[in-house]
Amino acid sequence: MPRALKILVIGMFINVTGASFLWPLNTIYIHNHLGKSLTVAGIVLMLNSGASVAGNLCGGFLFDKIGGFKSIMLGIAITLASLVGLVFFHDWPFYIVLLTIVGFGSGVVFPASYAMAGSVWPEGGRRAFNAIYVAQNAGVAVGSALGGVVASFSFSYVFLANAALYVVFFFIVYFGFRNIQTKDVSQTSVLDYDAVSSKAKFTALVILSSGYVLGWLAYSQWSTTIASYTQSIGMSLSLYSVLWTINGILIVVGQPLVSFFVKKWAESLKAQMIIGFVIFIVSYSMLLTAKQFPMFLAAMVILTIGEMLVWPAVPTIANQLAPKGKEGFYQGFVNSAATGGRMIGPLFGGVLVDHSGIHALVLSLLVLLMISIATTILYDKRLKSADKANKQASVSS
Repeated sequence: MPRALKILVIGMFINVTGASFLWPLNTIYIHNHLGKSLTVAGIVLMLNSGASVAGNLCGGFLFDKIGGFKSIMLGIAITLASLVGLVFFHDWPFYIVLLTIVGFGSGVVFPASYAMAGSVWPEGGRRAFNAIYVAQNAGVAVGSALGGVVASFSFSYVFLANAALYVVFFFIVYFGFRNIQTKDVSQTSVLDYDAVSSKAKFTALVILSSGYVLGWLAYSQWSTTIASYTQSIGMSLSLYSVLWTINGILIVVGQPLVSFFVKKWAESLKAQMIIGFVIFIVSYSMLLTAKQFPMFLAAMVILTIGEMLVWPAVPTIANQLAPKGKEGFYQGFVNSAATGGRMIGPLFGGVLVDHSGIHALVLSLLVLLMISIATTILYDKRLKSADKANKQASVSS
C-alpha cells in the first residue's frame, strides 16, 4: 500500500469517527431532548440523507473539475463550519438546518476520497477501496462507542467532540493530501473499457447502482425496523448493540479470510458481488424464524461476510468503468446510490411493518436482493456486446 493511500485511510478513519459521534444519537437527541416526535426525527434524518446525496454528486463533479484535495477541503470546510455552529446552536430549529448542511458537506468528501484512492493506487484494484471501507467501519465502531460515553455526560460534549475531530481531519487533509500525486487509472478487466462508448459505460453504472440501492435499502433495516423488532420480542438494547460490535470487529479482523476467499472462489468482481448478495439472502432468510439472540447473532455474522464482498466491489467497478476525467462523477454516482438506499430504507421498512408485519418485510427484502443479483449479472452485458463489436470492426478494417 503506497504512503498516499495510508494517509487517505487515516484521514477517512478520523472523518468517520467524528461523524459517528453524532449520527447514531440523532434520533434520541431530537426525540428525547428536543421533544419532537419520531416522525419529525425521521424527516430530519431524511433531509440529512437527501443533502448527502446532493453532496455525493457535487463532490464527484468537483473532483473531476478541481481535483481531490480542493474538493475534500471544500467538503470539510462546509461540514466543520456547520459542526462549530452546532456547538453553540443545537436547539430547534437551528439543529435541522445545520444537520442538513452537515449532510451536504460530508457528502462532498466521500466520493472525492474514493476517487483519489483509485487514482493513487490504480494497480491495487479492489484493495484500495477495501482499505477505505475498513477504515470507515473502524471509525463507525470507535465513534459510536465513544459517542455514547460522551453523551452520558452531556450532549453538548458530543457536538464539541465531533467538531474537534473534524479539526484534526482538516489538518490531516491540509498537510497530508495536498502533495498526493495521482496516476492515470489502469483499467484491469477482461474488457477493453477504453474501446467502449461512454454511454454504454454509464448505462452499466446505472444498472449496477440500481442493485446497489436495493442492497443498501435491505441493509438499513438492521438499524431501523429490525432493531425495533428485537426490542418488541424482549431483546435488551445492550445485546442488540453487541450485534453491531461484532459487525465492526469482523470487518476489521476478517479481511485476510475474505482476501483468501476472493482469490480462491471469486476472482472477478461480478462473482464477488453475486456471492455476497446470495449470502445476504441467507442472512435475511434466517430472520423469518429468529426469536432468540443466537439466531440474530448468526444472521449478523453471515450478513457481515456478505457486505465485505459487496460494498468494496461497487466503487472498484465504478472506478474501472469511469472514462478518463469522469472518475469523480462515477464515484459520486455510486455513493449517492448507497445514500439513497439508506434514505428510503427506513421509510419503506416502517410502512411495510406497520401494515403487514416483519415477515412481509423480510420476504420483500428477499425479492429485492434477488433483483440485485439480476442487475449484477446484467450490468456489463451491453459492455461485452460493444467490446465484441469493436474487436470485430478492428479485425475487418
